[in-house]
Amino acid sequence: MISFKIAFINVLIALLYMLPGYILCKAKKATANHLSTVSAILIYACSPCMIVSSFISLEFNKTNLIYMGLFFVVSFVVQLLFLLLVYFIFRKKFNISKYRMLTIGSVLGNCGFFGLPLIKALMPENPEVACYSSIYVITMNLLVFTAGIYCLTQDKKYISVKAALVNPTSFSFLIAFPLYLTCASNWMPTVLKDSINLLGKMTTPMCMFILGIRLATMDFKKLFTNSFVYFACVGKLIVFPLFAYALLFFIPLPQSFKASMLILAATPCASIILNLAEIHGKETEMSANCILLSTLLCILTIPLLAFLI
Repeated sequence: MISFKIAFINVLIALLYMLPGYILCKAKKATANHLSTVSAILIYACSPCMIVSSFISLEFNKTNLIYMGLFFVVSFVVQLLFLLLVYFIFRKKFNISKYRMLTIGSVLGNCGFFGLPLIKALMPENPEVACYSSIYVITMNLLVFTAGIYCLTQDKKYISVKAALVNPTSFSFLIAFPLYLTCASNWMPTVLKDSINLLGKMTTPMCMFILGIRLATMDFKKLFTNSFVYFACVGKLIVFPLFAYALLFFIPLPQSFKASMLILAATPCASIILNLAEIHGKETEMSANCILLSTLLCILTIPLLAFLI
């Protein structure tokens, strides 16, 4: 019951961050035209700082290092397996773009912006979960910039090592991991650590602010009456997290490891899906609907899944 309450309150707080964006857009003080700049700040400044912050805040020890490496492998495999499963189910309809969007939408989630503060609140006695969240972001981005773009475009040129590794998340990890190994929390100047932490903490409010503006521009009738979008939300918010948790249930791993996987898998559809859809001109309306509707519905699904922790 405590996990349910903590999850509900933290998801509610995250959703309330949408209000300023929604209100400002309705008051004509902000428009969707502003979002490219805000998104760039989020992706290239705040998000990298979030990853670096999670690593420098954790004291180095061999046990954590082993479990972080294991979490890297397991989170990547779990996401890839479910992606392939959905692809196998809908492969005969893969020429229809909405089924390709469903495939990536059911796996890729807002695991950093939304998941990090949530798992930290649920497991405050396990500081390593912040690193688990950042690692999940990294493995997810390996899929985003390869299989994710391929599903949208059906262009095999995106399935490459370069596409997987050359992105802001990978570069952030290349900075964060050596800092963790050298115990940066002990030697890094406090003012620098505080600055990185502050920028990292901006990711969730800024992400939700952007979604609030997008919500204000949406046709509510289309948002809530598209049955196919509900299908995608069920896959992302319920089926995928249960699939991930079931795979790990009987494996002798720490509960914080399993709980992190469950909650991170249960986060709403990733906002980067819309960015990719806009860049490649594929299913922008459906991707926006999936992100917004799954974000609104997760206030019901995540607290219920928290009972499993």
